[in-house]
Amino acid sequence: MSRRMLTMIAGRVLVAAATLLFVSVVVFGATQLLPGDVAQAILGQSATPEAVAGLRQALGLDAPALQRFATWLGGLLTGNAGTSLVSRQPVGDLIWARLSSSLILAGIVTAISVPVALTLGITAAVWRGSVYDRAVGILTIAAVSIPEFLVATLAVLLFAVQLHWLPALSFVPRSATPLEFLRAVAMPVMSLSFVVITQMVRMTRAAVIEAMKAPYVEMAALKGASPARVVLRHVLPNTVGAIANAVALSLSYLLGGVIIVETIFNYPGIAKLMVDSVSMRDMPVVQACAIVFCAVYLLLVTTADIVAILSNPRLRHA
Repeated sequence: MSRRMLTMIAGRVLVAAATLLFVSVVVFGATQLLPGDVAQAILGQSATPEAVAGLRQALGLDAPALQRFATWLGGLLTGNAGTSLVSRQPVGDLIWARLSSSLILAGIVTAISVPVALTLGITAAVWRGSVYDRAVGILTIAAVSIPEFLVATLAVLLFAVQLHWLPALSFVPRSATPLEFLRAVAMPVMSLSFVVITQMVRMTRAAVIEAMKAPYVEMAALKGASPARVVLRHVLPNTVGAIANAVALSLSYLLGGVIIVETIFNYPGIAKLMVDSVSMRDMPVVQACAIVFCAVYLLLVTTADIVAILSNPRLRHA
């Protein structure tokens, strides 16, 4: 690995860390602007002003905003996200219990969507202009225009209400068998995969077509290399970075779609925890969940950038 590659990778990591710090400031400031008061929400509308003021003092909500931000950020850096204002449980425990469920859901979606999308995108690029390419293009354009909540709602109406094949709510008991678990998460996985695949197919197709215009690809074809050899030996190795970016950006749509899907199907993930915490004005949980979402997004994008740097032959020999 050359020094230039190491410098570029270190730069990407520093940019990601600086972005996460900036986002933490924005998240903390935005949560302070949310209407409502957690002390009032806990005690109810009939609580006296004295009781509300006493609870705010007990929860530390009366401290200056800058002091509360410094305390919160210092806790995050040391692995302590604070305590829930509602349940009085450690925020880290609450998030980890839900994050594992969301990671399982995201893992299943990734395992399904990435192979399908890459296959469709690469084959559509290789056979561009054909009936197959046009069919894939029409389907992806039509699918990408449908929002996640509509896909999830239609899935419920079809598979739960009409056909009675799948449960409308994704309740997974601890004693569930693998088959029961798959039935419970089938519609959330279907709804998320539908959106992710369409995004990834379009970006993968564009990346492969751009690589196929390169002079070295034309030279390989003129020398008599078969189409399969041209794609496997010359096109795909030089599109690893672009495809990695396409995968990362497509999977980042999970961060937005999972909030809608988990809410519709009542899936016990971190997005559902965040939505419930917003309604309860549980700011430490909301802030920690937002930071987790941002960190996952930055991890995806930074990893894709590093893969692109490592796969660039010009940088390897610089």
